[in-house]
Amino acid sequence: MKKLLTYFILPLVIVVLAVLIVRSINEPLKFNQERDARQAVAIQRLKDLRELQTTFKAAFGYYAPVMDTLVDFYKNGKITIVRQIGSMDDSIAVARKLVRRENIEIFVRDTLFTTRTDFFIDSLRYIPFSHGDTVIMSAVNKMVSGVNVPLFEAKMHYNSLLKDMDRQLIINLIAEREDTERYPGLMVGSIENPNNNAGNWE
Repeated sequence: MKKLLTYFILPLVIVVLAVLIVRSINEPLKFNQERDARQAVAIQRLKDLRELQTTFKAAFGYYAPVMDTLVDFYKNGKITIVRQIGSMDDSIAVARKLVRRENIEIFVRDTLFTTRTDFFIDSLRYIPFSHGDTVIMSAVNKMVSGVNVPLFEAKMHYNSLLKDMDRQLIINLIAEREDTERYPGLMVGSIENPNNNAGNWE
C-alpha cells in the first residue's frame, strides 16, 4: 500500500497540482491579453463616436441625443466649411479685391473617416464582441457655473465588452472598478462632470 501511494498516487497528485498552478497563472494572463485587445477596438469606436458628436455639436450647438440622429447626420447631413480664394499675402490680389472667402456645404460622410477602412457607421451603435449589445449614450444641457453647457457621454460596460470571457475574472474587474469609484467599463465624456469629452482610458 505504501509503494502504491509513493509510486502512483503521490506523483498523480503532484501533476494535478502543477496543472492547477499553471492554469491559475495562465488564465489571468490570457484574460488580460484578450481584454486589452477588445478594449483597443472599443476605444477606437468611442473615439469615432466622440469625433462625430463633436462635429454634430459644431453644426447644431448641442449633442445628438440618440444614436439614430447621429447615424443619420453622418449619412445625410452637411456641414459648412469656409474656403478662401486667393491669398491674403498677395497684396496686389487684396488691393484688387480678388481675395475672398466663401461658404461651401459638404456632406459629413465626405469629410470624416474618409481614409479609414475600418470605419462602418452602422456598427457605431454596437459594443464590439457583445453579440449585439448597444452603446449607452446620453446627451443633456446642464448649468455649469451659471452657463448652459451641452454634455454627452457614451459607455460600454465590461459585462458586454468582455462577454464570453472568464466570468469570475469579469466580476473581479468590475468590483475593483466600483471599489475605486470608477465606471466598470469604457466611457467617453460625462453628463455629470464636464471633462472636455475625455475617455476614462486617457
